[in-house]
Amino acid sequence: MTHASGASGRGSSPAQGRSAVSAQRTSADRLLLTEGRPHLWRTVALFLSATAAAGAGLVLPAALGRTLDLLLTGGGTGGGAEATRWLAVCAALTCALVVLDAADTVLTGTLNSRTTARLRFRLVGHLLAVGPLRADRFAHGDLVTRCTGNAAHAGTGPSSVASALAAVVTPVGALVALALLDLRLAAVFLAGTPLLVLLLRAFSRTSTDCVTRYQETQARLAGRLVEALTGARTIAAGGIRERERARVLEPLAELSAHGHRMWHVQGRATAQAAVLVPLLQVAVIAVGGLLLTAGELSVGGLVAAARYAVLAAGVGTLVGQLNALVRGRTAAQRLAEVLDVAPMTGGRRMVPEHTPDVGAGRLELCGVRASYGGETVLRGVDLVVPGGTTVAVVGRSGAGKSLLAAVAGRLVEPETGQVLLDGVDLAELDASALRRAVGFAFERPVLFGATVGEAIAAGVPDDAGQIREARVRTAARAACAEEFVLTLPYGYDTPCEQAPLSGGEVQRLGLARALAQGGRVLILDDATSSLDTVTELKVTRALVGSGDADGADGRAEGMAGPRTRLVVAHRASTAARADLTAWLDGGLIRALAPHDQLWEQPAYRALFGTGSADG
Repeated sequence: MTHASGASGRGSSPAQGRSAVSAQRTSADRLLLTEGRPHLWRTVALFLSATAAAGAGLVLPAALGRTLDLLLTGGGTGGGAEATRWLAVCAALTCALVVLDAADTVLTGTLNSRTTARLRFRLVGHLLAVGPLRADRFAHGDLVTRCTGNAAHAGTGPSSVASALAAVVTPVGALVALALLDLRLAAVFLAGTPLLVLLLRAFSRTSTDCVTRYQETQARLAGRLVEALTGARTIAAGGIRERERARVLEPLAELSAHGHRMWHVQGRATAQAAVLVPLLQVAVIAVGGLLLTAGELSVGGLVAAARYAVLAAGVGTLVGQLNALVRGRTAAQRLAEVLDVAPMTGGRRMVPEHTPDVGAGRLELCGVRASYGGETVLRGVDLVVPGGTTVAVVGRSGAGKSLLAAVAGRLVEPETGQVLLDGVDLAELDASALRRAVGFAFERPVLFGATVGEAIAAGVPDDAGQIREARVRTAARAACAEEFVLTLPYGYDTPCEQAPLSGGEVQRLGLARALAQGGRVLILDDATSSLDTVTELKVTRALVGSGDADGADGRAEGMAGPRTRLVVAHRASTAARADLTAWLDGGLIRALAPHDQLWEQPAYRALFGTGSADG
């Protein structure tokens, strides 16, 4: 399977690459704006708090300079009282800075956490809405990185913008203050300003590329780690631990290189600023000293000018703010890549009510075309599953049986063609109505819920009321799961993490969950592969005969007929118990007939390892 690496514009023309990057940045900005809007008041409060702190920081040097002048000159008549008042002003400004800094910390923390939570909530919800096939273009480890680290960095976007805008107030205000003290002081400082601007621009451009490559490599490393953890048993059994460890850690050298480059870029910008800023400060102080000698500037004015020169050249603060902005925006671009994947949309129609003539769980695939991993697998499949029947889908490995099952239940959207349930296109059905009407059981089910009982009840509608428990128990019996559930320490109330389950037992619980859901169609994607022959026989009899969760006659609640079943089969015995067998070959339905009729063909028998494939 090919996964997206998150890289953009590589392998294409420079113009296309720039266009793609521009589009991603626009999407990232739109995402941050959308998710930050509900917390706009916090962003504004943070900006005002930071701006007020900057303002207090700008007033303080002037107040200190005025106080110093009064103390040095003695102040004349009433000068002592005035000096005391200015000392009080300095103390008040200092206290205000402490309070505003605390408010800045609180507002930044709450804004970041709430924005991050919204981003993660939206990202996870979107991933569930796009469907498994579309989401599968991203490696699982990559998605984990995007939902955790990248979301946390992107969540700092609104606060970084507010803080960066407020940070501009300090150098601009300091420059204005220098001009108010003496225009020549401001002119000296402005002479070196173009160099500061070029420094910040170069840092922003270079650090963006560094952060992007670092996050992409980090995601690739996480993807390989998840793959290794998933296949831990295979790695141990194959004795390939060292080789797999080397494969997982292979991107580490590249990650380290990008990390060092990031620190090199930031360190170089800081070093350049460390040379340029002191020169500007010395120049301002030198001119201030000359003005002091000429009697055109007081001692307090010189002290204030020295402080304003430091504030005006506050490149370190701006570099930090720019770095936070770059990280947040780059992370938001990675989130936007996922959110740009179009979700599967549903309609508003409900499944039609049953009448003697309309609706019996009839499932129709009409000219269905679908791809997997960039390769067309289903090439115009036409298949009719009569209502209330069981149809087994067989075919060679890789023929597309699981993809057909996913399309039949609209876990995957076909590229062309339609899937109809009782004459209604699945794409036109309300999403909740569709999931109530079509149930799934998989080869490797994942159990959700705190207890075993809740895991089975996950597919039961919340409005089932008192019959919920009865449906769970009936479904467990039909799936041959109750016999081992009752041996658990607390039966159905046993926490899932305290229930040591084999692969076959987990598979039976997955079957029970699908049976408890009810609905008109039940799709089994190799859902009995881990069961022994005897248990599979019992389960199959329950599926194709009586024994559904909704009653002994196999009728789901609100249905007028037995449930329709589409079964992906790998065993001849499973196909033999079905009413019809759909033989999938070359992306098309080669035949649809009872198993006994198809068994006469050697090529069909060869699917199960029997007979010759010739003819």
